[in-house]
Amino acid sequence: MAQALRPNTAGGLFATDGKPHPIQDTLTAVTLVLGVTAFVTGFFDDLHLLASWAGLVGILSGAYGQWISETTRERFGLILGLGASGVGFFLGMAHGGLFGGLIGG
Repeated sequence: MAQALRPNTAGGLFATDGKPHPIQDTLTAVTLVLGVTAFVTGFFDDLHLLASWAGLVGILSGAYGQWISETTRERFGLILGLGASGVGFFLGMAHGGLFGGLIGG
């Protein structure tokens, strides 16, 4: 029972198994930043290029992060980032898409 009271100090914020996970932590941070960017810019019609591309890259980085994640904390951050990226991507697609107004227009 004593181990339940010990704080986890080894390995950083996202490593609940006591080991460092630099690749997974980086993918989590990138997915969260891209997700927030896509979500916020998705509400503006003129920023559909940024929203759709940030959302698409966020979805791809989050999917790869989920594939290689090892701890629950990593997966939690990735799911938040994936959700925000997905909403931002679809809003960006609804407002003009990945290439709207750039080609064929």
